[in-house]
Amino acid sequence: MSASQQAKQQIDALTTELRQHNYNYYVLAQPTISDFDFDKKLEQLAALEKQYPEFAEPDSPTQLVGGEITKEFKTVRHRWPMLSLGNTYNEQELLDFDNRIRKAIGDNFEYVCELKFDGLSMSITYEQGKLIRAVTRGNGVEGDEVTTNVRTIHSIPKKLGEGNYPDLFEIRGEVFMHRKAFERLNDERIENGEVPYANPRNFASGTMKLQDSGEVAKRPLDCFLYFLYTEKQLFKTHWESLQAAKDWGFHVSEHSKLCSNITEVLAFINYWEERRFDLSFDIDGIVIKVNNYNQQQELGFTAKVPRWAIAYKYKAEQVETVLESVVYNVGRTGAVTPVANLKPVQLAGTTVKRATLHNANQILLLDLHQGDSVYVEKGGEIIPKIISVNPAKRKPDAPAIEYVTHCPACGTLLERKEGEAAFYCPNDEGCPPQIVSKMQHFVGRKAMNIDGLGDETIETLYQKGYIKHISDIYDLRDKYDQLKTMDRFGEKSITNMLDGIEKSKQMPFEKVLFGLGIRYIGETVAKKLVAYFKTIEKLMTASFEELTAVDEIGGRIAQSLIEYFEGEKHRDEIAKLQSQGLQFAAEEKEVTLASDKLSGKSFIISGVFEKYSRDELKDIIEQNGGKILSSISAKLNYLVAGDNMGPAKLEKANKLNIPIISDEELLGMI
Repeated sequence: MSASQQAKQQIDALTTELRQHNYNYYVLAQPTISDFDFDKKLEQLAALEKQYPEFAEPDSPTQLVGGEITKEFKTVRHRWPMLSLGNTYNEQELLDFDNRIRKAIGDNFEYVCELKFDGLSMSITYEQGKLIRAVTRGNGVEGDEVTTNVRTIHSIPKKLGEGNYPDLFEIRGEVFMHRKAFERLNDERIENGEVPYANPRNFASGTMKLQDSGEVAKRPLDCFLYFLYTEKQLFKTHWESLQAAKDWGFHVSEHSKLCSNITEVLAFINYWEERRFDLSFDIDGIVIKVNNYNQQQELGFTAKVPRWAIAYKYKAEQVETVLESVVYNVGRTGAVTPVANLKPVQLAGTTVKRATLHNANQILLLDLHQGDSVYVEKGGEIIPKIISVNPAKRKPDAPAIEYVTHCPACGTLLERKEGEAAFYCPNDEGCPPQIVSKMQHFVGRKAMNIDGLGDETIETLYQKGYIKHISDIYDLRDKYDQLKTMDRFGEKSITNMLDGIEKSKQMPFEKVLFGLGIRYIGETVAKKLVAYFKTIEKLMTASFEELTAVDEIGGRIAQSLIEYFEGEKHRDEIAKLQSQGLQFAAEEKEVTLASDKLSGKSFIISGVFEKYSRDELKDIIEQNGGKILSSISAKLNYLVAGDNMGPAKLEKANKLNIPIISDEELLGMI
């Protein structure tokens, strides 16, 4: 064997070994080698790659993973729609599903049972064996392209080895985080004074939406792949495709099972209901699919879901533990939410120490006393909540839990508006958690969309005293030298952030208004107010009657606006933002109607459409004199319905006898 052949063997062996160690360390949070030994092997690989560069792979463990900044995630249409599955929580509905299958295709078929991973659905495209694109599920028809972030996940191959895979194919899977890694990272966030994530799924989802893939690479994500899409059918069954994907180098779950009948399916479900918490990751049920592809095709789809698959979801688990204390969190709008501190208890595979109590009414409803024995449930395996109290275990002298009267963060007397469940801290310009949350909201994607200013950065800048209010964000350019002293904040990061801040000055008035975080002013309401009043001056001086004259602006919104603009600090803040060059006037657009055929008619658009996006249909309606409403009421003339429309909207429209039309029928009216 020649020296170069030996070198290639060593490089391949070291690469495989180091990738596994990386996976054990970053993803599973279970290292099997010391840092020193790992570094030595990495040095050995780097030396060989330097000597024999022709054998070095682009995604070698010696190369830094990530580092690219994604300014904005591009929306990509799925070649094959990413449909959701029908759900069931009981055995009888599963037997009914089985009967429907038998009536349609007879008794000669098999099922494949798979764990239902609690993560983020992802579609990954490979061309000539190379990963070229990764897209989130989105609305099922189109999603966000997150390729640079997905490339940082150790278990997803960037380049396949030799194999009989097609030149072009898509493979679907679930990006998730193992519990141990989640707990470690969340503990770090708590130690740093940062807001912890509620569960591994949220952490994984939040990580995928980070714009800096270098930061994504620091967070340990994993991915199971479970469905293959190709132009030409390569396999007769789903089971065969899973085995092939495994052979090609994909991370396919070892816990899937081929079942001959529904009895075996139920046995698989019962087995994992007991053992699911022994897994290192969260599952919330079992997915059942008809195995044969021709039979899948014969069964077809409803408007929303495949008829050949269903998800069986496990019911939430309950445990009993002791209420140790109640603490209070302050949100962006000043709402004060009670949180129960519990005696640590195992629930759904994790140690639960806290549970939400929602509001003061919930505390009264539960009749909570200090030291109560309480029943806790993880609703949908997400945030634990107290379901009830065991009064038999209550101590006779236990004092009742009384809701706080003053803000736990700033000491201000709390207020409660008539008809509302929540208490609020009115000190929105002087209460630290409110200030931080407001700034995080302001820079967010739906508001000012400032690159390089994430939640963590806002928290750090506030703690260091560099920003105290939204307007201070626009003074950060003058603090360049101080910014350079911050950890993990290099010149490139600072430049990206400052450029993003400067660029945000061009965001339209409705984005600025929404970004201010005024209570009850969402995106739609902000657009309606801007379209009606045109300038901040007219909006600030509008009376209650003038505000409620705006379509769909009720008394609660009008009163919230009046109270906000009465605040001297709020007016000062707006003046500072105006002086910085932010947009506080509507951009005047000359609107030329294509026709007035929809004049006097109102519409709501709901669901997903094949030929048009919802925004395109909205433009068509408005260009022909029609009006878009935001909620279904007796005033509505038409509901334009596409696929995956919410059942609540459909039910309400039917109850009010509102005509439901398709996009084609809408175009026929013009």
